Amino acid sequence: MKFCRFQPLEFGVDAVGAPAHPEPLFGLLEGSSVRELLGDPLTEWRRAERAWPLDRVRLLAPILPSKIVGVGRNYAEHAAEMSNPLPKEPIIFLKPLSSIIGPEEPIVLTPFSQNVHHEAEIAVVIGKTCSQLADGEPALPYVLGFTCVNDVTARDLQRSDGQWTRAKGFDTFCPMGPVIETEVDLAKSTVAGYVNGERRQFAPVTDLLFSVDFLIHWISRMMTLVPGDVISTGTPSGVGPLHAGDVVEVVVEGVGTLRNPVVAPTSVSPLEASRHLSETAKGR
Repeated sequence: MKFCRFQPLEFGVDAVGAPAHPEPLFGLLEGSSVRELLGDPLTEWRRAERAWPLDRVRLLAPILPSKIVGVGRNYAEHAAEMSNPLPKEPIIFLKPLSSIIGPEEPIVLTPFSQNVHHEAEIAVVIGKTCSQLADGEPALPYVLGFTCVNDVTARDLQRSDGQWTRAKGFDTFCPMGPVIETEVDLAKSTVAGYVNGERRQFAPVTDLLFSVDFLIHWISRMMTLVPGDVISTGTPSGVGPLHAGDVVEVVVEGVGTLRNPVVAPTSVSPLEASRHLSETAKGR
């Protein structure tokens, strides 16, 4: 099944005749249409009668988690391209919820970085509360499904800061979607990243240094994973810079394609950005 969140594009009117903006709904993607759900995929749900053609809805990020747990250097070739040793244990970090955007929403570059990279990833969406999993206990029963994530990263800030929160935490730096697919064969799935139609990243999911099962066990022993939480499992080699005007896509075999345009920053003056970049360079 392909769960999604969406808004119909056909607005009605309220009691006084003003445009009524519909609340986001959960749905099931069924071919070229979206079927509304009563309830939500994390609790109880059933199919509603209403359905919309796919071209008459706006797909949103498919879930709003309590936390996004990212995993760093989880593909050997990516660690090598960054001149980093292979980790002995998973390297994890958190991305803020304010970084989440959905399909087709713009990634807004920050004036505080001159080197923002794409990172295509397959992400796990937790379906049941998961804490302190024992060795040998199956992890997949705790999984609702899988989605695509672009772990957008300000590479220069990642290097200069020494820790990754700022580099990975800017608004719009976590595109997610388009759906949560409940049936994915991880042994056959692949992750690819495209910029302007050119493939830059590609790897089978089986190349993960730490498997999905291992990551769920390992993370559950330090933080409780609750329904809706997202674990973004790491990116293959081939990461590179994004520029205003680019279109970046994350393609996960068995899940779908997450597509986002890239736009220039608008909220900080060029003088302030230039001053910050100069100070950052001096501090390296």
